[in-house]
Amino acid sequence: MGTCSRSQAAAMIHAGRVRLNGVVKRNPEAPVHFGVDRIEVDGRLSVAAGKLYWMLNKPRGAVTTASDEKGRQTIYDFLPPAWSQPSGGPSASDAVPWIAPVGRLDKASEGLLLLTNDSEWAARILAPGTHLDKTYHVQIGKVADGELLSALQRGIARDGELLRVKSAARLRSGDKNSWLEIVLDEGKNRHIRRMLEALGVEVLRLVRVAIGPLALGTLAKGAARALTLAEKAALDGALSHR
Repeated sequence: MGTCSRSQAAAMIHAGRVRLNGVVKRNPEAPVHFGVDRIEVDGRLSVAAGKLYWMLNKPRGAVTTASDEKGRQTIYDFLPPAWSQPSGGPSASDAVPWIAPVGRLDKASEGLLLLTNDSEWAARILAPGTHLDKTYHVQIGKVADGELLSALQRGIARDGELLRVKSAARLRSGDKNSWLEIVLDEGKNRHIRRMLEALGVEVLRLVRVAIGPLALGTLAKGAARALTLAEKAALDGALSHR
């Protein structure tokens, strides 16, 4: 319903805070018929939240979680204050819908991150079978040559997985480093970093600059905004052709 995360919902259900047709249900897997069944949280009727679609230019050093036990900055520090997420989950009177990241960028990575409360849409963006392109600009600690670019496209066996990129090109080079543009149409944990580590190449910066047709553009570092109708339609169009 777009009002909290799955884990928060499960915790509220186990705690007896949720009634289904007037009866407390403690099983998160209990079937529900939307539009027919009455769902109450903390004694109040729960209403489906309006769908939200946002983008954030994640800064390096921020973690993609709602809270961090080490006290590090999280992505929620860069969103409107109403979206800070207490560990106990939302109350039925919360006026601001829950919102969550679509996938992750690791702490050292930066750039375009989508956020939404539409879990079905997020699942489609992330689904391996969708093969939605994700474009990254990567600074490495060496001058890239044709062999490096070919190795990335051929694929590298790492930790029992075959990691490969859809495309890799050199954007520019200095005396001791280069910027690459790398496109993935699948996303595995630390995909680009693991490939370059296997090749003995140091990653200096890793910035996601586009997801499908949606580009980071001029959005300032640490800034967030809602997607325009045209941007959302373009992403939906890319998904429908997969």
